[in-house]
Amino acid sequence: MARKSDNTALNIIASNLNSVFLDNKLSKSVTFVATTTGATGTFKIADVTGTVALSIFAICTVNSAGAGTIEVGTALSTAGLIAQVNCNVFTAGEIWHDNSPDSSIELTSVVTQKIVTQNVAYKITTNTMSAGNLIFYILWTPISDDGLVTIA
Repeated sequence: MARKSDNTALNIIASNLNSVFLDNKLSKSVTFVATTTGATGTFKIADVTGTVALSIFAICTVNSAGAGTIEVGTALSTAGLIAQVNCNVFTAGEIWHDNSPDSSIELTSVVTQKIVTQNVAYKITTNTMSAGNLIFYILWTPISDDGLVTIA
């Protein structure tokens, strides 16, 4: 938690840093079906306007199945937010924030904060994801005056 000071600019920065986990939280649940949300392709999670600081992770609520791979990022960096993993690795209760979702407990520090200027999407490659459910959680704060994140 960043502390307040007598400097107005520092207070704005501290307020924005503190709000990443407190003020701006969004979530989107995705149930994977091979012919739609689990098909090979790119699927938008959130619309990003301007420039924002953003953290994203997912919680598995239903075991997954499939032979492809899945990753989360932007158009310019498709695995820039969450590293690519095999579609069949998710077990209910696990947290996905890197290339090996394997725990139901993680330090908050493992969820990295990135500067983002494009929409956020998951991408399934090679083969489909035929089962499973992930809830994506996005924690964010604006950097630019027009910075905004909304669920797609």
